[in-house]
Amino acid sequence: MYNVGMGVRLIAIDIDGTLLDSASCMPEANQRAIADAASRGIEVALVTGRRFDFASPIAAQLPCLLTLILNNGALIKSKDGATLVRHLLPSKVARLVLESTPQHRVGTAVVFDRPRENQVIFEKIDWEDPSRKGYYARNRQHIAQMAPLENCLTEDPIQIMYSGGVPAMRAAAAALRALPQARLFAVAVTEYESKDFALVDVIHPACSKGAALREWCELRGYTPEEVMAIGDNLNDREMLEFAGVPVVMGNGVAALKQLGWRETLSNDEAGVAAAIATYALNIS
Repeated sequence: MYNVGMGVRLIAIDIDGTLLDSASCMPEANQRAIADAASRGIEVALVTGRRFDFASPIAAQLPCLLTLILNNGALIKSKDGATLVRHLLPSKVARLVLESTPQHRVGTAVVFDRPRENQVIFEKIDWEDPSRKGYYARNRQHIAQMAPLENCLTEDPIQIMYSGGVPAMRAAAAALRALPQARLFAVAVTEYESKDFALVDVIHPACSKGAALREWCELRGYTPEEVMAIGDNLNDREMLEFAGVPVVMGNGVAALKQLGWRETLSNDEAGVAAAIATYALNIS
């Protein structure tokens, strides 16, 4: 069914739950495997829901050139931060979305493509919130507050980012998709049921990880059959569907596993390294 080992030219790798283990660390085996693939002329792209400044420290751990597909496909940047592709969410659409979901305002942020400060705007921040405290700490220099949140829309943002418990975020995603104007934006969902935490991103209607990967491959001259993608969560589905060699992590969500794609080891067992060895480098 797949052209396994028949000329993978690009490997697309999700970050959280895939490249990183459950402690948010990158196994050395993953670093070595990616460096090995790159040394053989295979391009590597990190494909993530993270912003550039949140993904950049991960990319810096890999001693090779990388492409970063960010914000669930809204931005594509080089490792040094040069913008290669950008699809922003129109501010009037962002305003409509915010005004239509007041019940989900807690934990909601508007994210901008800015150099440093004021990249992520919240209406109110509880710095001690246990579910968000780590994110706030790692991104403090980029975070600001503004009330009401709609007032921050002085330019087109990258996305609106909702976060919270899984049931609440499923309700938020359903409410967004039920809006009469739902065709004006796309919704990307990431769930961590074991932590009862989920993210719902509202982005440009043409965006997804899969759409961005397709766009990048067309620019680079790669066919889907020459692409391997590795992911674990709901927002990875489109890129796995695009890739000729889709690989689901052993810790992946059930919705991906039931689609019959190849599986690798979990993120705590360096599943990325195992997948690269088996399906890209033909190392048994």
